[in-house]
Amino acid sequence: MITRRTAVSLLPLALFPAQALADTPMPPGAAAPQQLAMVMNSGEATISVIDMTTKQVINTLPMLREPSHWALTPDRKKLYVSDASGNALFIFDPLTAAPMGHIRIADPYQLAYTPDQKYLVVNALRLDYVDIYDATNMQLVKRFKSGKFPSHMDFSPDSRFSFHSMQKSNTLVSIDLATMTERWSVPIGKTPAGVLWHNGKLLICIMGENGIVEADPLTGEITRRQATGEGAHNIFLSTDRSTLYVSNRVGSTLSALDPVSLEVKRDYPIPGGPDDIGIAPDGKIWIALRFNEAVAILDPDTGNFDTITVGRSPHGIFLNTEMQKTGELTAERL
Repeated sequence: MITRRTAVSLLPLALFPAQALADTPMPPGAAAPQQLAMVMNSGEATISVIDMTTKQVINTLPMLREPSHWALTPDRKKLYVSDASGNALFIFDPLTAAPMGHIRIADPYQLAYTPDQKYLVVNALRLDYVDIYDATNMQLVKRFKSGKFPSHMDFSPDSRFSFHSMQKSNTLVSIDLATMTERWSVPIGKTPAGVLWHNGKLLICIMGENGIVEADPLTGEITRRQATGEGAHNIFLSTDRSTLYVSNRVGSTLSALDPVSLEVKRDYPIPGGPDDIGIAPDGKIWIALRFNEAVAILDPDTGNFDTITVGRSPHGIFLNTEMQKTGELTAERL
């Protein structure tokens, strides 16, 4: 049985042939890679690997303490999964979910590459740091202590600015990545979480105020508000850019918003505390249910969903079908 105290045995990278296979073009007529979902179970230090076709858990991978979020390296050859309490980034082959080792860094909770791929930015929620790493060698470039509980982040498309929600400071912070200085820190609402750059503005989920706000990226000034549901936690843009999805974790709903007006088009009741999501090629939405040991698979047309049992407190979710897409891939830009 795998538990939070399971000893993790990580073999040298050379012992895993999966990466070499991922680098080799598939010959004509070869079978497509198996469609896999990787679910980060924060409550039991495991990753559940699901066959997306059979909807069965086919493997359980041990972590150290608390896996939460993911980032795909710019060359798409490695998937980093953060283990905040374990002070480590675990590395996996994004096509096969094969373990590829780990690296030690301080408290990686949320992480993302800048659009220009120059930096890997890490929110260290427990230690109250925002850390900027050189993406080429993982050397720490600058550490900011700009608020309490840095949670989610996004960037301006030109990679000049980053934006970070500070859950316990109730602020949004912006950093100038060219000068490595803090631009501003503004009150944004009670317990902010998900952050998304959208149509030249910032959208921020405000968990304590049950909705989202739109803010000016130059000043942080709030320009619009939209109620969604209790505990509005994270926000995602659909693949075709036709819908914004907000996971209302406490109210256990997923809200579908018009991407221009921000008005709620539909609410989907999803018991169990919807958190992060992934969108499959067939349009189904895979949703980690933070308060249940399950993942929901929602048909957004009918509102029907199935569930798959996983580990305790499922948090982040990565679908390897993302690898079929072009352009930048992050947890928020699905």
